[in-house]
Order: sequence, then structure tokens, then C-alpha cells
Amino acid sequence: MIDPFGRAVTYLRVSVTDRCDFRCVYCMAEDMTFLPKRDLLTLEELERLCGAFIDKGVRKLRITGGEPLVRRNIMSLFKALGRHLETGALDELTVTTNGSQLERFAPALRDAGVRRINVSLDTLDRQKFKAITRWGDLGKVMAGIRAAEQAGLQIKINAVALKGVNDTEIPEMLRFAHDRGMDLTLIETMPLGDIDGDRTDQYLPLSQVRAELAEHFTLEDIDYKTGGPARYVRVAETGGRLGFITPLTHNFCESCNRVRITCTGTLYMCLGQDDAADLRAPLRASEGNELLNRAIDEAITRKPKGHDFVIDRRTQAPAVSRHMSVTGG
Repeated sequence: MIDPFGRAVTYLRVSVTDRCDFRCVYCMAEDMTFLPKRDLLTLEELERLCGAFIDKGVRKLRITGGEPLVRRNIMSLFKALGRHLETGALDELTVTTNGSQLERFAPALRDAGVRRINVSLDTLDRQKFKAITRWGDLGKVMAGIRAAEQAGLQIKINAVALKGVNDTEIPEMLRFAHDRGMDLTLIETMPLGDIDGDRTDQYLPLSQVRAELAEHFTLEDIDYKTGGPARYVRVAETGGRLGFITPLTHNFCESCNRVRITCTGTLYMCLGQDDAADLRAPLRASEGNELLNRAIDEAITRKPKGHDFVIDRRTQAPAVSRHMSVTGG
């Protein structure tokens, strides 16, 4: 799959549910209205849809949510998709999780072929964690991280940088991750979906964070890629890697190799644009994939050059109306 700008689409992110057991302040309103379960693709349909993309050249598959591990029988999907790793059709099967269910599922993820996971963790302070996630339990997440380590999974910590919340804690989080052999990636908050607060108050440019870190650490730019949008540095004092995902201060669109599917079968060619394609209808219209493949091919021709996120006092409305949990980041 080649988009209009010559970029090969080899990375698919699949949201298996819009539901989550947290209500993070930058991602969701506390009183969310979730999709009726009848609107969701079945796990068998999600498997078939992923298979169609793998046949078209997708080499990396990331399962997301909401919180993907809260979906009933989700491990059956991981096991089915893991077979593509065994055939060599797929290079990597990964998952992004809040960590709440890892204590239960880490060994099964490893058995299914998952080798690397991302855990979203914005603070190591229990009170801050409760304030950010509203419903989360830091102790449960830490137990999940330990279970993932014991299962032999490589872990990357993803932290959204939030002004006035965790900005002073970033050096501590860096040491926490690197002491355990985990990468840390910092992410700028993105203007997706109406939330209860004002994102202008949350937004912390990572250019500022990097400059402040450079006063205490030696940061060396490195040519390291995981297939995603992060730019990495090596921290000389810890020997670990630190990533920066900067959708606002320095967008990563020139090298975009990914598309996203929601749990209802809607294909978004860009996280920061509303243009989308319905894949559920052609998926269900026949047992073969001819209609589905045609819909995918047409959608890829509409993949835009990039997004145009803005967060400032004059731009109160989110860039797109859907919440981050709908497309899984």
C-alpha cells in the first residue's frame, strides 16, 4: 500500500474497544458514553480485517483500545494474529495498555508471540496517578509491569507530559524506567475529543522539556526506530533511550507509515483528520475480501500529507471531535 506521497503503509493500529477502566483527564470525559456492543466488530471480524491488511503489506500490528485487555476473550485474537508471526507474514505484534490487566495477561501475551509492549504511565505518585486517571490504581499497574518483566516482555513506558502535573517528575520517571531496562517516551497532549478541562492548561511543549532535561542529563540523538513516530536520544548518565513524540512542536508526518482502525471497522488514514472509510460494510457484505480490498485501496489514496494540530487560547475546540480512546492513539 503506497499513499499519494509515496509512503508505504506497513503499520496498522487496531482499536478493539472504545472502553477503558481508567478515565484519564487528557483522553476522556469522566462521564463517557460508549458504543453499543452490537456496533463493534467481532473478534473474528477483527482477525479477518487484520489479515487483509497483512496480505497488503502490513508488517507491524499494534492492538489498542480504549484499554484493549478489558475486551472479553481478547486473548483469542492475540493467539490468532500470532500465527502470522509464525509464517513470517508479520514482523511484530504489540499492544498498548494502561497496565491494569497485565498481571493477569502478561504470560498469555508472551505465549501469543508478543515480545514488546507499551505501558501508559504518566506519574509515579499515587495521588497524582489517581487524579490523572480518575479511576486507576497505581499499585495494580506496578504489579502488572512486574508481571510483564517476569514474562520476558520488553516494556516501553509512555508518559503524556502535562504542565503543572508531572513536569517536575520527568527526571524521576526517566531513572525509574532506565534502571529497569525500559525505554521512556514522552508525548505531547493532543487536541482530540471534548474533555472536562482546558487542554491549553495541560499542554507542555516537549522542546521545553528537552531543554530542561539537557541541564541535568547528556542527551545524544540516535538513529533508533520502532516503527512509530518517536524520535530518540540516548541518555549518557543512564545508558537508556528516551523518546519524544511531538505532534504539535515538530510533527512526524513526513515519515508516517501507519493507519488506524476503530473497533467498529472505521479506517482513519490520519489520527489528526476526520476523513475515514467504512470497512465494516464491505467486510460483512461477502465472505471473500474483494470488496474489502477495494475499500482499503481507495482509502489509502486519500491518506493526507499530515495533521495540523493547534493548542492555544484562540482554538478552544479540539482538532477532531472523537476521543483518543476511539482510535487508540
